[in-house]
Amino acid sequence: MVECVNLKKKYMTVTAVQDISLSIESGKVYALLGPNGSGKTTLMKMIAGLTRQTSGTLLYEGLPIGVESKKHIAYMPTESYFYSYMNCIDIGKYYRDFFEDFSMDKYRALLGEMELDEKQKASKMSSGMMAKLKIAATLARDSRLIMLDEPLNGIDIIAREKIINTIMASADGHRAFILSSHLVDELEKIIDYAVFIKKGTVIMQGDAEALCQESGKSIVELYKSIYA
Repeated sequence: MVECVNLKKKYMTVTAVQDISLSIESGKVYALLGPNGSGKTTLMKMIAGLTRQTSGTLLYEGLPIGVESKKHIAYMPTESYFYSYMNCIDIGKYYRDFFEDFSMDKYRALLGEMELDEKQKASKMSSGMMAKLKIAATLARDSRLIMLDEPLNGIDIIAREKIINTIMASADGHRAFILSSHLVDELEKIIDYAVFIKKGTVIMQGDAEALCQESGKSIVELYKSIYA
């Protein structure tokens, strides 16, 4: 689905991503793992078409990332990006205007699962509520690739479990998920493929189960051994 070959992204004198190669296949859940500032968000923004690589090759279904690929890739950033006047229904209409694959019915169902009031303004929400709102809006799209940047940030333990279950219910054979997080213990049970990124470079990647078997360590233990 997505092919990254020797990707590099440089901002003036800072290199955010250095020589990353990665293949994304349908039907799998990928985890970009690493501390803040490791390059996870930059990589996701390049795949989403929000920023261009300095060098390297980045393809979606064999074609360069561009207008067409954006129709099939849903990206949820860490930042809040809704206008202050918007309530939940306004946000649904906003998404519906931009994305052909957005389902208002699915969105409203997800709002109910997340226990969010349809009439509440985004500007009045807590960080945890805002995180759930962004997830609902993103998962209401029928996209081939769904990328969630730090989807569990600011969310309590009980709500995290609900969000993970919602993500898994949305996972199927025709789409792929990319999740970035430093909350590794929460993601370990649902991921198929782990990518450990450090200072913009992939330190280790592979099938999650195979990595655990080969190393004799859990994904959490591997994370600690790489970053501690």
